[in-house]
This record gives sequence, structure tokens and C-alpha cells, in this order.
Amino acid sequence: MANHKSSEKRIRSTETRKLQNRYQSRTVRSAIKKLRATTEKEEAVKSLSEVISNLDKLAKKHIIHKNKAANLKSKMMKRAYALGKEKGEQVTE
Repeated sequence: MANHKSSEKRIRSTETRKLQNRYQSRTVRSAIKKLRATTEKEEAVKSLSEVISNLDKLAKKHIIHKNKAANLKSKMMKRAYALGKEKGEQVTE
């Protein structure tokens, strides 16, 4: 166990940050799952900007790696904009 006041504080602050990071990560993962399950293009494009914003925030705070965020954003955009093509609609980007 900790022998110094500073190490005791470090343990407390690390635990607090860990819980916050876990909550933020879990929230974004749930939003990604919801976006993947969406079948309507308008709804997907609307929630896409929110998911992208949250991924950027996680990458900025070093909760996830910036390349992982970029890969997830790319996959989400491809998925959202491909929904119109599946139904035979005209897609404008």
C-alpha cells in the first residue's frame, strides 16, 4: 500500500479518472453499436456527427489512440452513406 501522501492522492485520482474514462468509452461504444444497427440513412447521418465528435474527444484525451478513432470514423461514414445505395437511392456526398 502507499506510504506517502502524494502516492495516496495519486491512487485516488487515478481511480477517479479510470471511472470517467470507462464511462466515456462505454458511452461511445454504445453509440457506435446504435449507429451500426440503424437502417435509415437520415437517422444514421444525423447521429454520425455526434459519434465522430465523441470519438475525437476520446482521442484528444488519449483514452483511445488517434488512429483507432480515425479508423472507426471511416468505417462509420462508409456504413452511414452506404445505406442509401442498398435501397437503390441516389447518394449525394
